[in-house]
Order: sequence, then structure tokens, then C-alpha cells
Amino acid sequence: MKALLDPQHALAAGLGAIRTEFQVPAAFPPAVLAAAEQAAMRPATDHVDRTDRAFVTLDPAASTDLDQAFAIEAVGADLLLHYAIADVAWFVDDDGPIDQEAWARGETLYLPDGKAGLHPPILAEGAASLLPDGDRPAIIFTVRVDPAGAATLDGVERALIRSRAKLAYGTVTDADLPAGFAEIARRIEADEQRRGAARVDPPEQEIERVDGALTLRFRPRLIAEDRNAALSLATNMAVGQALLAHRTGLFRVMDAPDAAAIARLRNTATAFGLDWPAAQPLDAFTRTLDGAQPRQAAFMLAVRRAGHGAAYTPWQAGETPWHAAVAATYAQATAPLRRLADRYVIRAALAVANGQPVPDVVTAAFARLPRVMARADATAGRIDRAAIDLAEAVMLSGHEGERFAATVTDTDDRGARIQLCDRPVVARVATPALPGDAITVRLRAVDIDTRTIAFAAAD
Repeated sequence: MKALLDPQHALAAGLGAIRTEFQVPAAFPPAVLAAAEQAAMRPATDHVDRTDRAFVTLDPAASTDLDQAFAIEAVGADLLLHYAIADVAWFVDDDGPIDQEAWARGETLYLPDGKAGLHPPILAEGAASLLPDGDRPAIIFTVRVDPAGAATLDGVERALIRSRAKLAYGTVTDADLPAGFAEIARRIEADEQRRGAARVDPPEQEIERVDGALTLRFRPRLIAEDRNAALSLATNMAVGQALLAHRTGLFRVMDAPDAAAIARLRNTATAFGLDWPAAQPLDAFTRTLDGAQPRQAAFMLAVRRAGHGAAYTPWQAGETPWHAAVAATYAQATAPLRRLADRYVIRAALAVANGQPVPDVVTAAFARLPRVMARADATAGRIDRAAIDLAEAVMLSGHEGERFAATVTDTDDRGARIQLCDRPVVARVATPALPGDAITVRLRAVDIDTRTIAFAAAD
């Protein structure tokens, strides 16, 4: 799980149990590894030479599965984002061993102690990864961003690139980055505000030992992370618009939080002591939040979990796919090393941008992918929730009998859901209290093996 770090390995035993429970793959079958070794030696023969362009990558320092590299060019008042994406399709034969295994997995699964990749490491962290140790095949999306931040797809090409540097969020400086990086991110963010997007990127959660006790804390996101995310956002929007115009594609869709979710979020804000004016929409309020403040960071995480989740849908006549958090039509095409669906969206975009028909195998995949990706997303979500439950149980172990201030966020036939005021913990408790009520609860029991915590209303 990317949103939970455990540098002290406090969760090691419990994470092993989670891997077993959810059948997280520990390795790739021999036939897949053998096919990957052969594919890794495949020369790039259908790619134009763009090795003279100064691409760089920007990721967490430890990352080696690098999907994206970028270069930026000023053209009059516009900025051109040359966004190079790993050309995974070049290495993966349709219905071959690597492809079949990827369809079985759907996406890379993340846990605090490691990951189960979508593709074998020889590809995902080697031949297909945009590492700065040699030439790599890529798909370059050229995205034009105008002064107002609107992004359009100018072209897509299969190209050979050479990354100049593997930059890391924690150490990168402005001098390391292409000219225009901060400006293009500013334009994209301004366009988000104009659209009323409610996209939130909570900071990472970390397990930390303080005075001998374990606690959950938030590591604030760095400016470079947010700016880098803007490049991916603009590219995915531009790809989505281009595919929609050509009546094809696979889109990421999500409904806005409903009235019940908004009411629950307002109660959560109250629990954290945040002043959310009654007349202020959610998207406007989220833009005021500071991820460096623990309670505001916890609320950002609550917003991320408030909706009913995103889904995939293929193009359908008469429908405009919509992603409420992005407030736009949106396709995902920028992480093919980690998401199966992206590989097919990229192939469709490459075809339509060059006046070619979308391959039949891609169109057929669009019909199958929503179910496959829903299953993979659901598994990833359950693993994420299990990891958080484990972290909360480990953190609260030894505090049995203690009292905690809480706010009731909502109620249903299972009782009241509460948000602790001083910790990023959501739980349930039997109480006659109503949504919005401030209550005091007592930690009754903690079971690390089952990842459960139990509260009771304090006497």
C-alpha cells in the first residue's frame, strides 16, 4: 500500500498473514519469467529516435518501475508536455504468457513491506522501465497546455528515448527540472479550480515509534509530488477527450459523494476541529487544507474514502463518461507497468492519433476490462483496509481501558460510526448518540491477529 510506510517493521507478522489471506502472489510462474527474459531482449524497431530530447523521471527515490518521463517545451504562449510512457505493449504479446498473467493479476498490489508486481521485474524494473541507464522504447504523448491550463492531445508516437536523470521527490531541486515544470503544473491546477474539481491527494501515513509507543502520523506531500501528479492528470484528461471524440476508449468514472457522504464528512470535520463553512462546497473546502497539519491530513484521507469508488467503463454511444473528482472526462494511460487497462488505452490513443483503426484486440479488451479491473481494485482496496486495520490495532495495543474523545459521523443498522478526535481512526460503537454528537469512548479490546479494535461508550 503506497499510503502506509512501516520502516521499523512493526507490522511484519500481520502483513504476512494479510498476504496469505488475500493470496498475494509471491512469484511469477516459470513460463512467464522465461517469456519475459526473451521479451526483454526485443529490439525497438518501430520507434522514431527521440534520444536527443532531454527527458527526466521524477519518482520516490527507491522506485525502479518507472512508467513516466517528461520534457517540456515552450511554443508561443503554450507549453508542450512531452510525456513518455513505458511501451509495455512492445514487450507483451497478446495472449502470450506475460499477457495472460497480467490479466489474472490486473494491477500491482502494494503492501507496506513490498509489492506484487503486474509484470516480472526483468521488464517492470528493467527493460521496460524508463531508467537512465540506456535507450528505452516509449509512447510519447505530446500534450498542449494553454495559458488557462486546458490540455489537448497534439500527437502520440512510438519513440526511442533516453532519460537524462532519475530524480527523486525528496532531493530534487528546481534546477534539476525542465524549464516550465512549475508553470505547467500551476496552469493545470488553475484549470482544476475553474472546473470545480475535488481531487485530493492525502499525505502518506507512516508508523512511528514515539517514547516507546507506536503511532500513526502523516508525512506531508512535497511540492514536487503534487506538480508531478498534475502532469499525469493533464495527460490522462487529454487522452480521454481524444478517445471520446473518436468514439472509442476505456474511461475512469466516479460519482460525486452523495448527500449522506457529505454529511458524514461534515461531522468528520467537526471531530477534527476544522471550520468548514456551511455554504462552502466540498471542492472549495478541500483546496484550503494543509496536508502538513495532522488533522487536516486525516480529513483529506476521509474525503478520499468518502465516495463510492471509481470504476471503468468502455465508450458507449450517447454517454459522456465523467469522473467527478477530476470534473472531466478521464482515461488512465500513464501507468502501464502497474495497471493492465492502461496498456490498452495507450494502444487506442496511438491508433486514433495517427489516423489508424483501433486494433480489434484492443476494442475487445475494453469490453472485458471493467470486470477484471473491478476485481483487481477490490482486492487492492481490501488489502489497503486490512493494512490500515492492522496498523490501528498495533498502534492502540496497550491502550485498553483508556478514554478517547470522538464524534459520531453517521449511524445505521450496525450502530454509530465514530471518528476519534486525536487519531486517524474510524470505528463503530453502540450508543444512542446522533450524527454530529461529541462523545467519549473507552477502548475495550484490541486483537492484532484479527486486526480488530472495539470501543464502548464511556460511563
